[in-house]
Amino acid sequence: MTNFIHPTSIIDPQSQLGENIRIGPFCVVGAHVQLGDGCELKSHVVIDGRTKIGEGCVIYPFASLGAAPQDLKYHGEPSELIIGHHNTIREYCTMNPGTETGAMKTMVGSHGLFMMSTHVAHDCVIGDHVIMANNATLGGHVELGDHAIIGGLAAVHQFVRIGHHAIIGGMSGVESDVIPYGRVKGDRAFLAGLNLIGLERSGFDKTQIKTLQKAFEKLFDESGTLDERIECVADEFAAETSVAEIIQFARSKKRFPLCSPPRK
Repeated sequence: MTNFIHPTSIIDPQSQLGENIRIGPFCVVGAHVQLGDGCELKSHVVIDGRTKIGEGCVIYPFASLGAAPQDLKYHGEPSELIIGHHNTIREYCTMNPGTETGAMKTMVGSHGLFMMSTHVAHDCVIGDHVIMANNATLGGHVELGDHAIIGGLAAVHQFVRIGHHAIIGGMSGVESDVIPYGRVKGDRAFLAGLNLIGLERSGFDKTQIKTLQKAFEKLFDESGTLDERIECVADEFAAETSVAEIIQFARSKKRFPLCSPPRK
């Protein structure tokens, strides 16, 4: 099958297009853009900058990918936006490339769903199978793990890390790191427990979930310091891979503390 490009669309001749691509009306594709095989641009899509998009991505009207970051420190450096395979990018979604203060690239994984008006800012690193619901926003340099879900109208502060299989409730403002498998909610988000539904859907059995719950309770029981509890949980659950992932995440904290349950 050959590519289909609607005559109203403007495709820079220097762009690199794969095979079996469909580009609907009134789209604009810039000179440094690479589109993988089987991508579809519905209509009115703008892809600019040094943007690479993997195979089978479907991009809906008025999405803007690869435009200059919304960062006053950006001065035109040749940074990149790299998007994986088989993502669904819905209406008015925006994704920006990186900056010289970051890794010079924004990385988006594969098999994600980015709903209407979602925003992925400069230098973010996004895993696979993520879901961002309508109007969810990631500030610059955010790290989002595999299978994470960001609820509608939620906002994640710059440099915050969100672990894999975590879920962020709608309208939450996330200002602290969220552990893997965590469940967060609230206008100023707090840790409300584990993402139990997500764990079940991902195939965790009841024994694994109970073990995670026990580890969670010990990690946030407020006895001693957090660092002491981290080491205690690491020793007690040393054979549990999922708990070890939480411990590794907690030990590798960077700018922000862990998002925690409200104090009793």
